[in-house]
Amino acid sequence: MSPSEHDLFFLPLGGTGEIGMNMNLYGHDDQWLMVDCGVTFPKPGRVSADGTRHHSGEPDTQMPDPEFIAARKDQLAGLIITHAHEDHIGAVPYLWHKLRCPVYCTRFTAEVLKKKLAEHGLLHQVKIIVPETGERVAIGPFEVEFLALTHSVPDPNALMIRTAAGNVFHTGDWKLDPEPVVGHGYKQETFTRLAQEGVLAMVCDSTNATVAGHSASEGDLYDGLRHYIESAKGRVIVTCFGSNIARLLTLSHVADDTGRYMGLYGRSMINMHQCAKRAGVWPFSAGSVDTGHLGYLPRHEVLAVATGSQGEPHTALRRLAAGTHPDFELEPGDRVIFSARAIPGNEEAIQGIIDQLHSIGVEVITADDAELPIHASGHPAQEELETLYRWVQPEIAIPVHGEEVHMKAHAALAKGCGVPRTLTGRNGDLFMLAPVPGIQRQKVRTGRLGWEKGALVRVV
Repeated sequence: MSPSEHDLFFLPLGGTGEIGMNMNLYGHDDQWLMVDCGVTFPKPGRVSADGTRHHSGEPDTQMPDPEFIAARKDQLAGLIITHAHEDHIGAVPYLWHKLRCPVYCTRFTAEVLKKKLAEHGLLHQVKIIVPETGERVAIGPFEVEFLALTHSVPDPNALMIRTAAGNVFHTGDWKLDPEPVVGHGYKQETFTRLAQEGVLAMVCDSTNATVAGHSASEGDLYDGLRHYIESAKGRVIVTCFGSNIARLLTLSHVADDTGRYMGLYGRSMINMHQCAKRAGVWPFSAGSVDTGHLGYLPRHEVLAVATGSQGEPHTALRRLAAGTHPDFELEPGDRVIFSARAIPGNEEAIQGIIDQLHSIGVEVITADDAELPIHASGHPAQEELETLYRWVQPEIAIPVHGEEVHMKAHAALAKGCGVPRTLTGRNGDLFMLAPVPGIQRQKVRTGRLGWEKGALVRVV
């Protein structure tokens, strides 16, 4: 299967019909362009959207099987990573030897990718090209413009993919945040200009398509976080995603303003903080202290920011709750703040760690319990989706990055915004965008690979 100069194809190998593990292909003029290459971390007992029931003994790290494009890697013009979250970037070190193509990503994402490649001994083997936001880059027969949007990680990019057969607007993960705290913002004219040029298809994030209203801004969280940190009598531990550099910066300001010292706990969080410094998105004036000092400070001066918001084993919060962390032990009167919401499937693990904290007298505040906002989603709710559709005005809407319930709600919303046609499908479906729109169902075999004992193994 090879696209002609008149064809424009979209082929998802991961991330359509599920949340996570994103891998997308665009085909035109005998070449393919890959967008994102991510992983997922399955939970035993959970049934994925594709019907796969996961069991103990499976590899902890899984990713899409790139068999289709690996067999055609001489036609693979390049790989674009839209942002630095694991479900978009995490599979690159595991799969690059099957792809062997240049990787395009912006500054913060490049720093995260370099760290991952270095851990696998690949740093000097992979060609990484770092375009500026707003730059147009020729990648084979595709001209790709990197467009600034906002998300819960610095420097996310949407893509305008131009071809002789038509233009595709690929959103990646996004939201419309008027005050993202760090990184670039967004401008309405960026997207209304696309409508004037003409957009054949918009391939768009569906994660929160069932959520009414508008997502909260990162800039709105300072007051809530300060309130719950300032009112605590003992130590405060905030758990959040380490990639959310804006949240870390807000907590750094809260620490300064409340007389506490902030320390970062957890390898992934420390790595992301280092990448933010190297990429120039962490202000020089914002600081943190060596975590080894926190155990010697008065309790009311401690603000620890820890990994483990999803109840994962072996994380800093799990060790603190179990009393096995080497720096200090939690005591009655300390407070743990969950500045994150549960990813579906993690509810039981999170409740388990909350119960463990309660059993030692630690107060727990979650985003659902808090009267003031202490967490903001990184994905667009319905008002944001409607706004972006009004700006871009595509001829075709293609919902991705969601399970069936999210994509159906997204498709209905797009129709309500006046989009003439919607195409919904799942991994392995071939979306033919030009010359005649349509879908060939399950045109390509898809599946999962796992990383186990230093090697890739087939999972399903």
